[in-house]
Amino acid sequence: MSTSDYPYVEGGYTLYSNELCPYAQRALRAFDAANVEHKVEQIDLKNKPSWYHLVNPQLKVPALRTPDGTILIESLVIAEFIADEFPESNLLSSNATERAQLRLFIELFGTRFNPLVYRLLMTADADEQEKHKQALLGGLEDISKELERQSKRKSGKGGLFWYGKWGYAEITLSSFVGLLVP
Repeated sequence: MSTSDYPYVEGGYTLYSNELCPYAQRALRAFDAANVEHKVEQIDLKNKPSWYHLVNPQLKVPALRTPDGTILIESLVIAEFIADEFPESNLLSSNATERAQLRLFIELFGTRFNPLVYRLLMTADADEQEKHKQALLGGLEDISKELERQSKRKSGKGGLFWYGKWGYAEITLSSFVGLLVP
């Protein structure tokens, strides 16, 4: 491991992560699902290491250092990179239409679920909570309708994405749903 400027594995993958961050969990789950060896450097989000700006000037997790020294940031970018770098893992379909539909669903989930749950959980005012609750229920209805449409599409294969197989959709969405389970 090199420690000249910041810690990383020479010639390997180093993921800068935080175990409580659902975005960072996306990247970690992608590595695990693809069965790719990697080193995880835990970043304390309340007390970031002085060197971390060298990895990610935005100071967010996750960040990934690839074997050639390239730094990637943003969880969806990292998860898709892993799927592309290791196609034998079958995390993403080779069919362009299926990939587009998958990205559409992830975008829908990211706009109609994630921010609405956050707003609901962070609001103390009862009237605001009810407003956010109704918005979340509407978002869940939109997601449910898209899941139904997906199952009827030619590429839907009669189920959610790659049904029964842990793939890109499950990797990118499960860490957020998991936060709701006590």
